[in-house]
Amino acid sequence: MKDRIEIDIRVPNKTRYLRLIGRIGENMAKALEKYGGDREELAYHINLVLTESIANAMLHGNQEDPEKEVHISISIHCGKLSIKVFDQGTGFDISTLSPPCIEELDEHGRGIFIIRSLMDEVSYRRLENGNVLEMVKFLPEHSLNSETISE
Repeated sequence: MKDRIEIDIRVPNKTRYLRLIGRIGENMAKALEKYGGDREELAYHINLVLTESIANAMLHGNQEDPEKEVHISISIHCGKLSIKVFDQGTGFDISTLSPPCIEELDEHGRGIFIIRSLMDEVSYRRLENGNVLEMVKFLPEHSLNSETISE
């Protein structure tokens, strides 16, 4: 399993877990030994993407229902970072979201706008028991330092 990491997390639908999950993603990015870019910047971006997508899943997807949960899957393999955020809501059509105007950045669509800006591929689809937002970032020339992840 060299140069591969997979993390699977399920958290209650409570925003107090946002920072924890963001930090996990940040630490994964910092664990890349050979990355053709700035690891600190990547770590910040991954933290931001995770917190935005999980907040959307909790607030909009699960409609703040404390009985529901959010499932997060993060993996890095073969130069590809994949993040999947699953909610238990009714879903929406991501293709209908247009980029927000500057005046509306504090309103709706800001999280998806940020995610689309920072990730290489973004898709959202309905599943049997909810929805999944899948985000992909291609990581040229990378390998994992497993000792750094466990610290």
